[in-house]
Amino acid sequence: MKNILIDTNIYSAFKRNDRETIEILKSVEFIGISTTVLGEIYSGFKLGNKEKLNRYELELFLDTPRVHFLNLDETTAEIYAAIFKQLKTKGKPIPTNDIWIAAIAMQYGLALLTLDKHFRNIDGLLQLI
Repeated sequence: MKNILIDTNIYSAFKRNDRETIEILKSVEFIGISTTVLGEIYSGFKLGNKEKLNRYELELFLDTPRVHFLNLDETTAEIYAAIFKQLKTKGKPIPTNDIWIAAIAMQYGLALLTLDKHFRNIDGLLQLI
């Protein structure tokens, strides 16, 4: 089975009942979610008008035995710096939060499940497409 890290847009697709996303999530053993993704999700809740319901549903998702919260640490920061340099050298910048997401996926050896194509510019990042 696969071990993955989800991007924010995957959680959104899951909540929209996107059939392909749900099938992928059902097929994996380990679903990682990072501090950065959680912050982006919370930000979306703050901008909406169903924050309490959205937080409740997120808690249910996070309490699923296959879902694991991953904190950023010094190792993540080192990987972030290497990705940042690589992208700058290539002239292919991506949003800062996405560099953090890629760094934690690489740190834990997880395939990144995302809808964003710009992650393809990161050498060595496993992606589940």
